[in-house]
Order: sequence, then C-alpha cells, then structure tokens
Amino acid sequence: MATVVVVGGGWAGCSAAIAAKKAGAQKVILLERTDMLLGTGLVGGIMRNNGRFTAAEEAIAMGGGDLFFVTDQCSRHVNIEFPGHKHASLYDVSKIEPAVRKLLSENGIEYCTMSRVRDITIKGNRIKSVITDADDEIYGDVFVEATGTAGPQGNCSKYGNGCAMCIIRCPAFGPRISIAGRSGIQEKHGKKIDNSIGAMSGSCKLLKESLSNEIVQRLDKYGVVVIPIPTNLRKSETLGIKACQQYALKEFAENIILLDTGHAKLMSPYYPIEKLREIPGFEYARFEDPYAGGIGNSMRYFDLSPRDNALRVQGVENLFCCGEKAGLLVGHTEAIVTGMLAGHNAVRKLAGLDLLILPDSLAIGDAIAHVNEQMQTESGMSLKYTFSGAQYFVRMQEKGLYTTNISKIQERVNRLGLSDIFSKSIL
Repeated sequence: MATVVVVGGGWAGCSAAIAAKKAGAQKVILLERTDMLLGTGLVGGIMRNNGRFTAAEEAIAMGGGDLFFVTDQCSRHVNIEFPGHKHASLYDVSKIEPAVRKLLSENGIEYCTMSRVRDITIKGNRIKSVITDADDEIYGDVFVEATGTAGPQGNCSKYGNGCAMCIIRCPAFGPRISIAGRSGIQEKHGKKIDNSIGAMSGSCKLLKESLSNEIVQRLDKYGVVVIPIPTNLRKSETLGIKACQQYALKEFAENIILLDTGHAKLMSPYYPIEKLREIPGFEYARFEDPYAGGIGNSMRYFDLSPRDNALRVQGVENLFCCGEKAGLLVGHTEAIVTGMLAGHNAVRKLAGLDLLILPDSLAIGDAIAHVNEQMQTESGMSLKYTFSGAQYFVRMQEKGLYTTNISKIQERVNRLGLSDIFSKSIL
C-alpha cells in the first residue's frame, strides 16, 4: 500500500495530507505533536490580504482550494482594509480547527494528535520510518516534513525573551524535532536585520471581553480598530525583530491595530501590560496568546531545510518539506500552497513520475523559486518573504503577478495546462 507520512499538522501539513490523498496515495498518515491541528493557525486568522488573494485563487484554479474554502466559510469579516493591506479576510480562530478536522476525515486521511515524532530510521538516503514518543514506529514510502521552525524553549530563551507560553506549547507537548536534521542534513537559520538568529512572531491575541465596550463593538462591526498610541507609551524596540515584515510599517509602531479573529489580534510581537493598560479602552487588557505577551513571543525560523523547487529535501531521496521548513516564508497562505505542492510531489515520487515545478509565471511558483534563490545569499537570509507585503509583494507587482481578477488568474493557470492538476489522481 502506497503510504505518505506527513509530520506536523499545521496549515502546511494538513494541506500536504489533502494533496497527497487527492493525488492517489492509498494511505496518508498525518502526525501532530499537540492535541490540536493547525499550530499557529489556531491564533492567526488573516487570509487573502494583498498578494495572498492571488496565490489563493491560483491554488483554487489548480484544484488545491480545499483549505481556502474552509477559511472562507469560517470568516468573521471579508474584504477589510488595515494599514498596508487590502481585501483581507479574517477567519474565526475558534471555529477553524474543528472544520479542518472534518475536512481531513472526509478525505479519508488518518490524523493522529499527541503523536510527537522523536526519531527516525533511515537506510542510505531513504527514510524508512518515524518513531513517536509512544514508541510507535510508523513506516512510509514517502515523508513530508511540516514541523515548522519555532521552538523548542531553548531557542526562545537564547534568541528571544524567554518562553512566552504561546500556542506552540513546548512545555506540554515536547519540542519540535527536525526530520531533516535527524537525517543528517545541514539546515540553515533565518536571521534578523541586525544579523542575530531567528525572528519573533509578529502578533499577540487579547481577550476581547477585557477591552472596552466601544472597542469590542467596533471590532465586531468593522473587523479592524486603529487607535493612536501616545508618544510616551510607544515601545522602544525596532520593527526589525518581527518575523512578519509585511507589518513592519511605522503605522504599526504608532498605533494599536486590532483585528477581529474571535480574539482581538494585536499587531505587535508583544506589549508591556503596564503600558498597554494606560491606553484608554485597554485598562483591563489581558493576553490570550501568548499568555506572557507582555514580555515576548515565540521565536521562529530555525532549521530551514535545503530543498529544490519541487520541495524535495536535498540529500534525502524520499523527504519533502513545506511551510516554514521550506524557507523564509511567512503566513497561512504560504504554508497551504507549499503543502499542496509537497504532498502532490510525494505521490509523483511514488508513481515514478517527474516532480512538478510550478512555473514562475504563477505567483506560487515564482515565490518558491525566488525564496530558494535568495536563501543562497547572506543578505537573503535576513529577509522574510510573503505574498502580503515587504520585499516579495513588491516583486509580485513588478512582475505583473498580483491581481484580484479571478477570471484572469484562471486564464493564466489554464494557459499553462495546470487547471485542476491538484485534484486529479496520478496513481
């Protein structure tokens, strides 16, 4: 029985599992170390902003839209704007995880939570199996790594402000283990602009009920609230610490920007609680994620895998990667589209077919290739790449890839002969 094993149940891993199943894998096993799927997607919520709209519609046109349909169905607000970002959708973080579980079950995917992979067996350059903390040995023909790049606690302590008790929950479920690293592959670390290692997650979540009635009413109605910060209450740290460089704009330093994802998403890596509570409307503010959001946030972009543009890990014959493991990519959309390609190519590998490389005339293909190229340079390792802003969104616009015209996107995909390619079985 042709078996694909996906390690990591975030957006990328769920996408890879769905893509592998749709491509014809007889058995797809998804392993997640915590008690819930989606990882940072449990506290994220932003979709379709700026170039992410284009990337999502490309994926849909290619038959890989399953998870985008789910986020659309769970959206609290659509077509909103906030500084630097247009036509965003905000999904409800409390509804999204059960909806994704249902989708996986409907697709016949065997998913196992609280199944942290702690080791592997390997023969030559082929992985034979993965071993969980429960000593279960799970064999597969092809493996997809979607373990992310955040954690363990030691990285947050060494390169950040310490464990801030975020949704990744290393103390409860154990640290992330790199499958590529266990295979003997030399991986890379992302850097900040000051050349120090890692990058801090870019937002916190506040309990909505801890905010003033006026703020809550505005959030519920409009989805976004922008409140100027008195000069003496602005934080002193630079915007360069953020993983999410699309939000490294002066508006995010000079204003409290809140988005309604069920929680009140505060677009700042962290905010000292004493300062926050001095701002009118935040007198009773309380953090939901991370719980210690007054002092710091999770650190990310450790252990990035060397890979080709088909997302196969270089040096291991039967290992693919996606999400942040595939490079300095930021965001749910970015995770979903790389997972889609990795899962599909895992089955192409099983079938003995040439691996699919998406052309650079598509935003998804161009981003995968561009990030890979940039990560071979010193300067490129200090940047983060996303469809929604910063360096890569500028590139999208310069290349004429960014559009919100769905018909034009569908025509572009069809012209390349890629319509519905991710919905067709190849086994």
